[in-house]
Amino acid sequence: MEINLDYVAHTNRIADNDPYVKVGVSLFFMLSALILSNNYYSILVIFISSAIILGIAHVSLKEYCKFLVIPFSFTFLTCLFILFFFPQGEYIWDSGFWGIGITTYSYTTSVLTFFRVFACFSALGIQSLTTPISDVMHVLRSIKVPRVFCEIAVLMYNSIFIFLECVETMRNAQKTRLGYLTTSLTAFKSMGSMFSNLFLQSLKKSETMQVALDSRCYTGELPVYKPNRKLDSYPKLVS
Repeated sequence: MEINLDYVAHTNRIADNDPYVKVGVSLFFMLSALILSNNYYSILVIFISSAIILGIAHVSLKEYCKFLVIPFSFTFLTCLFILFFFPQGEYIWDSGFWGIGITTYSYTTSVLTFFRVFACFSALGIQSLTTPISDVMHVLRSIKVPRVFCEIAVLMYNSIFIFLECVETMRNAQKTRLGYLTTSLTAFKSMGSMFSNLFLQSLKKSETMQVALDSRCYTGELPVYKPNRKLDSYPKLVS
């Protein structure tokens, strides 16, 4: 499932708004959800973040769900493990096998963890889905974040999309050859082949990116152009 994160960040309704406000609101909701540890507040953050992304920024529900589906899956599996394998407190349900069951502590912890993590990712969506990466880097540099962290973030951001593109291309190629439709054994073989080829392709892409950076005289700093949006939004008069 391809995520058009960069395209959405540049084409949403508030893409040209002040990035300091969007990054500040996102950080405020994330930090407050982590510090307060309250389920009701976490649910409130989820609703407010979703309202900003869907109602104000006009990001499509499909793209928003694509953004949340991967962290939601990992969060759900983690909370499921906490729910059944933390035998502390009074048992609500006991399976009778190796201490597997649901206790008051495991239930409270799993629910609290789920809503906290989901609230943080919803708040992160305010920044990721409405603010282009160049604006985010400009904000980080202006608040004196070390330059090396900004450069690593930009390179990782670019590498993630290259990685996802390789996965999508390989998976589509295997689907056209019925790599997942015959038997489960064939599907496992196709998946193993994809991961082994993906490792080689990742090395090849990283070398290509390094050559591209060297050919542009990369010395450890990626300059980011910050246009004056108010001036650029009007046509210039030439006498």
